[in-house]
Amino acid sequence: MTHPGPESTTVSQRIAEFRRLHGAGCFVMPNPWDPGSARALVQLGFPAVATTSSGYAWSRGRADNHVSLDDALAHLRELSAAVPVPVNADFEGGFATSPAGVARNVAAAATTGVAGLSIEDSTGDGAAPLHDFELSVARIRAARDAIDRAQPGLLLTGRSEGFIVGRPDLAETVRRLRAYADAGADCVYAPGIRGREQVEAVVRAVSPTPVNVLVSGDWTTVAELAALGVRRISVGGALARVAWTAFLAAAGEMADGGTFGRMAGIVSGDEMNRRFGAE
Repeated sequence: MTHPGPESTTVSQRIAEFRRLHGAGCFVMPNPWDPGSARALVQLGFPAVATTSSGYAWSRGRADNHVSLDDALAHLRELSAAVPVPVNADFEGGFATSPAGVARNVAAAATTGVAGLSIEDSTGDGAAPLHDFELSVARIRAARDAIDRAQPGLLLTGRSEGFIVGRPDLAETVRRLRAYADAGADCVYAPGIRGREQVEAVVRAVSPTPVNVLVSGDWTTVAELAALGVRRISVGGALARVAWTAFLAAAGEMADGGTFGRMAGIVSGDEMNRRFGAE
């Protein structure tokens, strides 16, 4: 089993391909959490992958949003070096509050080999979970300016987090996404929206800006979202949770019952070695 190595494409080629993917149609961009899961997804035919802040944090034994900037940058370099397809960075809130801080950190991320990155507007403060509107827009504008200086063409996604931080206001979400597109975001994303009416409203409101939709359950299909005009689908930490579900169930069976039934039917070591190129 042979597969193209990551060296088979340049960063410029990956950026160009990532932009092409956003130009028409709908594609799935799943979220690996380490080089092995990234390579497996590429082998399955996915044209691009994205990091997941939660999946990576769990692999480090930490909670989501508790990874340092230096660790996040190292992770972006590692994943970008592992696969030949575009990698989009879940860059959380830019690891800073001020636009200047976001710009500085985005400039660093833009040189890691990724083809795109996202900036979100959540604060981590339950009492005020979203940055003020004007500050949020300024942060996206700062990210755009930093990208244009450090790695022109890299695709910027503006994220509004209201639906997953307790502020599920569709009108406010649309207002923010429109403003992020006007400030330089090439794609917009509101994790937590679901159902035909919400998705259709967002797609229609921000057109022609591409829309990413998060799918972490069985509430829709690729065909349904494509028909609504969605350009990109990601799954966040869902694949990592699938893996953790199986791991915890099998380990729990051993710990609690002293049995190994959940190991029946698992993929063989030989198959895994073939998948990753062992002779």
